[in-house]
Amino acid sequence: MTLHRTCAITGAAEIAPRRTTPGQTTLGLIGRVGAAAVADAGLEPGDVDGLLVGPQVGETPQHVPATVAEYLGLTPRYGDVVDLGGASGPGMVWRAAAAIQAGMCDTVLCVLANTRDPAVTPRSPNRNPIREFDVPYGASGANQAYAMAAARHMHDFGTTAAQLASVPVFERRNAALNPDAVFSGKDITVEDVLASPMIAWPLRQLEIVMPCGGGAAVVVQRRERARGGGHRPVVLLGAGEKLTHRALSQAPDLTTTPLAAAIAAAYDMAGIGPGDLDVLSLYDCYSIMLALTLEDAGLCPKGAVGPWMADQDFSARGNLPLNTHGGQLACGQADLAGGMCHLVEAVRQLRGEAGARQVANAELALVTGNGATLGEEVALVIGADA
Repeated sequence: MTLHRTCAITGAAEIAPRRTTPGQTTLGLIGRVGAAAVADAGLEPGDVDGLLVGPQVGETPQHVPATVAEYLGLTPRYGDVVDLGGASGPGMVWRAAAAIQAGMCDTVLCVLANTRDPAVTPRSPNRNPIREFDVPYGASGANQAYAMAAARHMHDFGTTAAQLASVPVFERRNAALNPDAVFSGKDITVEDVLASPMIAWPLRQLEIVMPCGGGAAVVVQRRERARGGGHRPVVLLGAGEKLTHRALSQAPDLTTTPLAAAIAAAYDMAGIGPGDLDVLSLYDCYSIMLALTLEDAGLCPKGAVGPWMADQDFSARGNLPLNTHGGQLACGQADLAGGMCHLVEAVRQLRGEAGARQVANAELALVTGNGATLGEEVALVIGADA
């Protein structure tokens, strides 16, 4: 079974990420953004017969699909939880397409959201650490784990701190054209990045994602049923997924991620190569994550990303439009919905609805998601329908 051109993304919506979301509930945000995506597709709640949600909605950590369905007034024939960390958003899309292909449903709402209340700290005491260097500092030990990957890339290939610092710099420039970005209009320089506090050597504060509250959702439909609510439908052309580890200590490699295999599979299903892409919407929780993804996507040779980036124009009008909304480093990471925001931006670009940041003649986009600290990865190739 192939998913190539079988389904289309017909609805997309986003609640802009914000540092805090006082007075909001996760379920409330899910309801708002889910309803907005269904309306964007030109559908009514009764048209939705499939539902994919994240691993929890904060207030109701069990029976999540049923809770969301009840809240939204849906009675789906298919429901599931997708728990792939930052790869959950794109992971939902191909699962929705597979369920549709299997005849389980025809129209699937995929939704993620979370609140962020500074008065509540989600970190509980670490009573049962998995490994000495993996979870003493949080659920994934993300800061030190990505720092280890960055240090390894520097050691093996000579990548410099200044080269990695260029990532949040260009993403801030892109965010200037996105009024919904947290850091819109707040440009920085490489010097600013290198002067920001060291969080986990060699990574500094401005090259580490900022958690926010917010939400994102898309609707996936059987292609023959796709009306698109007056929008140009966006077709799923290829998908790939690869899981290799949960903890960084078990990673087979620190400088080649599972995205290399996932992206290759997506390219193969879509029948394209890296040179065919018009838009890149790549997961970017840390500067090193984006650098590794550019290499693993075949856009530059392994180990060469540092000097290679200096020769590229990643703006909407450049030679390689990348994270035109500013990415998570400049727009903000609304927890798992942060990965979905890359998908929403790619859909907007392929519809021709990105406004001032619109990429001319955008027809093909690569979307990636990353979870479990370089261990669970999803890649999608999507295209504007003919």
